[in-house]
Amino acid sequence: MPLIAIVMGSKSDTEAMLPTQEILDGLGVSYEVKVISAHRTPEKAREYGLVAQSQGIEVIIAAAGGAAHLPGVLASWTTLPVIGVPLAINELKGVDALYSMAQMPAGIPVATVAIGSAGAKNAAYLAAEILGLKYNDIREAYTKYRSKLQGDSQ
Repeated sequence: MPLIAIVMGSKSDTEAMLPTQEILDGLGVSYEVKVISAHRTPEKAREYGLVAQSQGIEVIIAAAGGAAHLPGVLASWTTLPVIGVPLAINELKGVDALYSMAQMPAGIPVATVAIGSAGAKNAAYLAAEILGLKYNDIREAYTKYRSKLQGDSQ
Protein backbone atom coordinates (compact mmCIF):
# COMPACT_ATOMS: atom_id res chain seq x y z
CA MET A 1 0.00 0.00 0.00
CA PRO A 2 1.45 3.40 -0.93
CA LEU A 3 2.41 5.79 1.86
CA ILE A 4 2.90 8.83 -0.36
CA ALA A 5 0.72 10.32 -3.06
CA ILE A 6 2.46 12.29 -5.79
CA VAL A 7 -0.28 14.42 -7.27
CA MET A 8 0.23 16.71 -10.24
CA GLY A 9 -2.12 19.09 -11.95
CA SER A 10 -1.44 17.90 -15.48
CA LYS A 11 0.13 14.98 -17.35
CA SER A 12 2.63 17.52 -18.69
CA ASP A 13 4.07 17.75 -15.14
CA THR A 14 5.14 14.09 -15.21
CA GLU A 15 8.72 14.70 -16.30
CA ALA A 16 9.25 17.41 -13.69
CA MET A 17 8.26 14.96 -10.95
CA LEU A 18 10.48 12.07 -12.05
CA PRO A 19 13.22 13.07 -9.55
CA THR A 20 10.69 12.66 -6.73
CA GLN A 21 9.85 9.15 -7.87
CA GLU A 22 13.50 8.18 -8.37
CA ILE A 23 14.41 9.29 -4.84
CA LEU A 24 11.47 7.52 -3.26
CA ASP A 25 12.35 4.37 -5.22
CA GLY A 26 15.93 4.63 -3.97
CA LEU A 27 14.77 4.98 -0.39
CA GLY A 28 12.30 2.10 -0.74
CA VAL A 29 9.24 4.25 -0.06
CA SER A 30 5.96 3.22 -1.68
CA TYR A 31 3.94 5.83 -3.56
CA GLU A 32 1.19 6.34 -6.08
CA VAL A 33 0.98 8.94 -8.84
CA LYS A 34 -2.23 10.80 -9.64
CA VAL A 35 -3.12 13.54 -12.11
CA ILE A 36 -5.79 15.76 -10.61
CA SER A 37 -6.44 19.34 -11.65
CA ALA A 38 -7.69 21.74 -9.01
CA HIS A 39 -9.29 23.78 -11.80
CA ARG A 40 -10.41 21.25 -14.41
CA THR A 41 -11.49 18.48 -12.01
CA PRO A 42 -12.20 20.19 -8.68
CA GLU A 43 -14.62 17.50 -7.52
CA LYS A 44 -11.95 14.84 -8.10
CA ALA A 45 -9.50 16.92 -6.03
CA ARG A 46 -12.04 17.21 -3.21
CA GLU A 47 -12.81 13.50 -3.25
CA TYR A 48 -9.13 12.55 -3.26
CA GLY A 49 -8.38 14.87 -0.37
CA LEU A 50 -11.21 13.32 1.62
CA VAL A 51 -10.25 9.66 1.02
CA ALA A 52 -6.44 9.68 0.76
CA GLN A 53 -5.86 8.97 4.44
CA SER A 54 -8.36 6.11 4.55
CA GLN A 55 -6.48 4.55 1.62
CA GLY A 56 -3.23 4.49 3.60
CA ILE A 57 -1.64 7.68 2.27
CA GLU A 58 0.35 9.49 4.98
CA VAL A 59 1.96 12.34 3.01
CA ILE A 60 0.82 14.12 -0.16
CA ILE A 61 3.33 15.72 -2.53
CA ALA A 62 1.43 18.04 -4.86
CA ALA A 63 3.07 19.71 -7.85
CA ALA A 64 1.65 22.50 -9.95
CA GLY A 65 2.70 25.53 -11.92
CA GLY A 66 1.09 28.82 -12.83
CA ALA A 67 -2.07 29.30 -10.78
CA ALA A 68 -0.81 26.54 -8.52
CA HIS A 69 -3.77 25.90 -6.28
CA LEU A 70 -3.57 22.09 -6.21
CA PRO A 71 -1.53 21.74 -2.98
CA GLY A 72 -3.77 24.21 -1.15
CA VAL A 73 -6.97 22.64 -2.41
CA LEU A 74 -5.80 19.20 -1.30
CA ALA A 75 -4.69 20.61 2.06
CA SER A 76 -8.14 22.08 2.53
CA TRP A 77 -9.70 18.62 2.30
CA THR A 78 -7.26 16.63 4.47
CA THR A 79 -5.23 16.87 7.64
CA LEU A 80 -2.37 14.89 6.08
CA PRO A 81 0.90 16.76 5.55
CA VAL A 82 0.93 18.32 2.07
CA ILE A 83 4.22 19.26 0.43
CA GLY A 84 3.88 21.68 -2.48
CA VAL A 85 6.31 21.60 -5.40
CA PRO A 86 6.14 24.78 -7.50
CA LEU A 87 6.83 24.16 -11.18
CA ALA A 88 8.19 26.68 -13.69
CA ILE A 89 5.78 26.44 -16.59
CA ASN A 90 5.44 30.02 -17.80
CA GLU A 91 7.24 33.33 -18.17
CA LEU A 92 7.21 33.87 -14.40
CA LYS A 93 9.49 30.82 -14.01
CA GLY A 94 7.60 29.32 -11.08
CA VAL A 95 7.62 32.36 -8.80
CA ASP A 96 3.85 32.62 -9.16
CA ALA A 97 3.46 28.97 -8.15
CA LEU A 98 5.82 29.45 -5.21
CA TYR A 99 3.76 32.35 -3.89
CA SER A 100 0.50 30.45 -4.40
CA MET A 101 1.78 27.62 -2.22
CA ALA A 102 3.72 29.56 0.39
CA GLN A 103 0.97 32.09 1.09
CA MET A 104 -1.65 29.69 2.43
CA PRO A 105 -3.98 31.05 5.11
CA ALA A 106 -3.28 30.18 8.73
CA GLY A 107 -4.64 26.77 9.65
CA ILE A 108 -4.27 25.20 6.19
CA PRO A 109 -0.50 24.75 5.85
CA VAL A 110 1.35 23.59 2.76
CA ALA A 111 5.04 22.84 3.25
CA THR A 112 6.59 24.45 0.19
CA VAL A 113 9.93 23.49 -1.33
CA ALA A 114 12.08 25.10 -4.02
CA ILE A 115 10.94 25.66 -7.58
CA GLY A 116 11.59 22.87 -10.09
CA SER A 117 13.99 19.96 -9.87
CA ALA A 118 15.54 20.86 -6.51
CA GLY A 119 12.06 21.14 -5.05
CA ALA A 120 10.95 17.86 -6.59
CA LYS A 121 13.92 16.17 -4.92
CA ASN A 122 13.50 17.91 -1.57
CA ALA A 123 9.80 17.01 -1.49
CA ALA A 124 10.80 13.34 -1.55
CA TYR A 125 13.42 13.85 1.16
CA LEU A 126 11.01 15.83 3.37
CA ALA A 127 8.36 13.14 2.96
CA ALA A 128 10.96 10.52 3.94
CA GLU A 129 11.86 12.55 7.05
CA ILE A 130 8.19 12.74 8.03
CA LEU A 131 7.60 9.02 7.46
CA GLY A 132 10.87 8.19 9.19
CA LEU A 133 9.30 9.30 12.45
CA LYS A 134 7.07 6.22 12.24
CA TYR A 135 8.87 3.76 9.95
CA ASN A 136 12.34 2.56 10.98
CA ASP A 137 13.25 1.26 7.52
CA ILE A 138 12.56 4.64 5.92
CA ARG A 139 14.46 6.47 8.68
CA GLU A 140 17.43 4.13 8.22
CA ALA A 141 17.43 4.54 4.42
CA TYR A 142 17.27 8.32 4.75
CA THR A 143 19.97 8.36 7.44
CA LYS A 144 22.21 6.28 5.18
CA TYR A 145 21.62 8.76 2.33
CA ARG A 146 22.49 11.71 4.61
CA SER A 147 25.64 9.96 5.83
CA LYS A 148 26.70 9.51 2.21
CA LEU A 149 26.22 13.27 1.66
CA GLN A 150 28.60 14.01 4.52
CA GLY A 151 31.20 11.68 3.03
CA ASP A 152 30.83 13.28 -0.41
CA SER A 153 31.53 16.76 0.99
CA GLN A 154 34.86 15.85 2.56
